[in-house]
Amino acid sequence: MKRRDFSKQMAGAGLGLAGLSLTGAVRAQGAPVEGTHFVRLSQPAPVTLPTPDKKIEVVEFFWYECPHCNAFEPQLEAWAKRLPADVYFRQVPVGFTARHQVGQKVFYALEEMGQLTALHRKIFAAIHVQNKRLSTEDDVTAFVAANGVDGAKFTEAYRSFQVNTKATRARQLSDAYKIDGVPALGINGRYFTSGALAGSHERALAVADYLIGRSRQKA
Repeated sequence: MKRRDFSKQMAGAGLGLAGLSLTGAVRAQGAPVEGTHFVRLSQPAPVTLPTPDKKIEVVEFFWYECPHCNAFEPQLEAWAKRLPADVYFRQVPVGFTARHQVGQKVFYALEEMGQLTALHRKIFAAIHVQNKRLSTEDDVTAFVAANGVDGAKFTEAYRSFQVNTKATRARQLSDAYKIDGVPALGINGRYFTSGALAGSHERALAVADYLIGRSRQKA
């Protein structure tokens, strides 16, 4: 979903899930091409690694209300579980507009409360399966309270300095990667790819695998 027109679905059937395996996708289409299937940043983006054994950071930029992010989430989750031990994966919600920033603060408030794992997929399902509106602070507070989270504590976290700081840093990182649509994958502060660039969500993961290897060789 493009930054300039986030209320409309991205055109083109090329964003659908492909039927090939990740390895098969690469083999069938050849090695990823810079400028076509991925972009190399002219200025590196910041990288955050939690421990010395983690050498390569992969970031998924997303928005809860994006239908493509929702479709991508199960495949992304399965892929992330198979990543090598030296790769650190994290998700970063984008904050293109005030409406996007609601989702950012929900993500980081739940993270601060230790409730993100429990509610992350439920938020996607509420929006895209149950057709719930979760685009305001009141909307999301009512939703999390209905799902067992203390509403007052959530509001406190949502409005906290820590959450606002994390949201600001997330916006700075998406700007550094020059992200203008989601879902997108940033690799080690050097590259980014997406379903739109690679040709499908599955192909984007294959390109990310390629870029992880490329980053490792240059480490």
